[in-house]
Amino acid sequence: MSRKVHAILGDIHGNREALEAVLEDAASRGATHYVSVGDIVGYNADPVFCLDKVRELCAACVRGNHDHYCSHDESLEDFHPLAANVVDWTRSSLTEAQRRFLRDLPLIRQIEGYTIVHSTLDMPEKWGYVFDSLDADANFSYQMTVVCFHGHTHIPVVYERGPRTRRRSFSKIDVEVGRKYFVNVGSVGQPRDGDIRAAYVLFDLQNRTMELCRAKYDVAKTQAKIRKANLPERLAKRLELGQ
Repeated sequence: MSRKVHAILGDIHGNREALEAVLEDAASRGATHYVSVGDIVGYNADPVFCLDKVRELCAACVRGNHDHYCSHDESLEDFHPLAANVVDWTRSSLTEAQRRFLRDLPLIRQIEGYTIVHSTLDMPEKWGYVFDSLDADANFSYQMTVVCFHGHTHIPVVYERGPRTRRRSFSKIDVEVGRKYFVNVGSVGQPRDGDIRAAYVLFDLQNRTMELCRAKYDVAKTQAKIRKANLPERLAKRLELGQ
């Protein structure tokens, strides 16, 4: 059986430099397939490039909240003003065909025996956040596979269900029999855990290991594009802070 190593990418958010760095890093580590857990667009200034690259490379994708709002003409009343500003800009940057692609993405998908979702499995359309083991327990009730990858918080963490559910950071995990894993893969395009490098996860399907990987990218170049597009300055500053 040929080795399958899936690169699981989350929250790319229109960051071309970060995406290119991740793809190069993943290829150097033996990635054979690419998967997106959503939010391909939003926040950064290269939504078209990132969307086209994901469509070209990814074996499977699910829709994130930014993908949803950037492809629908829904009211942004309840959106944070910072995010609403970028959603408006991104809507005008995408073609109707690109918006249709985002609209048609499923909220949940199973691939190669594992599950992907952007937010949660219980009510994916509500875009809820999982910040603790109690939140994860509600999700596990709907998780039919041993492993489920998600994003949304931009913070890499694993929730492991055994005799009890525990939340922990990780670098590499062996998938054990009798347990379930709800794994946040971090963010390619806007990390928020204090590490400015782009984050993603490599899942080795044969060896049953999951590894958190980081890739350096040209943050200054991404910041310059944000400023040139007249997007909020805070979006540029947070990239150099990893927050």
